[in-house]
Amino acid sequence: MGQGITRRTLLCKSIAGVAAAAPFFGPWRANRVYASSTDKPIRIGLLHSATGQYGVSGQAEMRGTTTAIAQANADGGLLGRKLETIWADSQTDAHTARLNTQRFIVENEVSFLVGAVHSSVAKAVSEVAQEFGCIYLNTNSSSPTESAADCHRVKFVYDAHGLNFAKATAAHAAKNFGTRWLLLTNDYGWGHHTAKAIRAIGSQFNVDFIDEILVPVGTRNYIGILKKIANTKPDVVATAIGGDDSIPLRAQAVDMGLHKRPAWLNNQQDWPDHFAMSEAALFGIFGTTWYHGLKLPGVTEFVKQYKKHWPDAAITVPGNVYYNGYTAMQTLFDAIRKAGTTNNIAVIKQLEATYLPARDRMQHYDAYMDPASHHLQQTVYIASNNDNPATERDYYKILAAVRPEDAADANERNCRMESYAQTPTYEL
Repeated sequence: MGQGITRRTLLCKSIAGVAAAAPFFGPWRANRVYASSTDKPIRIGLLHSATGQYGVSGQAEMRGTTTAIAQANADGGLLGRKLETIWADSQTDAHTARLNTQRFIVENEVSFLVGAVHSSVAKAVSEVAQEFGCIYLNTNSSSPTESAADCHRVKFVYDAHGLNFAKATAAHAAKNFGTRWLLLTNDYGWGHHTAKAIRAIGSQFNVDFIDEILVPVGTRNYIGILKKIANTKPDVVATAIGGDDSIPLRAQAVDMGLHKRPAWLNNQQDWPDHFAMSEAALFGIFGTTWYHGLKLPGVTEFVKQYKKHWPDAAITVPGNVYYNGYTAMQTLFDAIRKAGTTNNIAVIKQLEATYLPARDRMQHYDAYMDPASHHLQQTVYIASNNDNPATERDYYKILAAVRPEDAADANERNCRMESYAQTPTYEL
């Protein structure tokens, strides 16, 4: 479609087809914040999960995005307009997320979309978003394909992914623990792509991958798997197990005395998962993008802000998932201000030019949006369990801060996103 087609025209042409689709899943929550009856707000569709494998992380992410939105409204909104949100539980399910996205765009006329932890959800959302030209912020999905084979002009990816974390952590593990590795992989897209990345990086350090065990999504009993690990005796267990699936794995590994030997390389660990575990279950080394214990400007204030906004949250301090949701929204708001419009192509071009100084980002190194892949290049941290915590929730020991260029994924050169002319244009 050419750039001359407006969103309004496209919506009218598409409404009949979407209405004939499968039943829509909720629940819905619309949050209207009109300054007066005649104001037209900028509407943002929130696709954060509240249920399923990543329900806890989805709600942590949602706290981040809605905090940023509330602050923007308190400061007068954007371009003289208030922000309005509408939310539906994507249920950590790609089909549900696809239907939610269609309804947001066609019936609710959202200007922007945000949210995803599960890579299949992010992929489904971005396919629909590209069809309509609706800008989508993938805040927390970590599959390497999101900014390579599955990239799109409207999609911007804010979390580091499996290969970034593998590059940051693999050398440390091979050098310190040995080169006989066993892969433990969630049996879906993110798990497979992350395991592939671990294999690619591990081969550079002469790692011998002696086995790979696929773990179905929703697994809660790991006894048989852990017995196999004990009998195989690898130097390192390299895992790509996410969300609620990781919690029983770690608890049962502790129960069987496998948490200290072999060594565990956990690729990426999200703060909501760690927060739900016992102290003993926080073993191995892993990657993350942010930690509330970083001794950097702005971190203390950011934590205080979180506690003020969310005094009753079960997760009492912010983690990487909240941080990604919050900072992604800030880049969107900055892009809208610089563009001086909500026109999607103008905002896309500003997002592509995003550059974030380390001090503003609360990380060790400057971050920037790669305009060719739409993946935010940022600091990656190698961390482990903190055996000398300064506070009650000081769970992590930061072992190293890896520069963005040292964790970068060369496969993102394979991204072949749509041109501006192939992306429907709109201004709402």
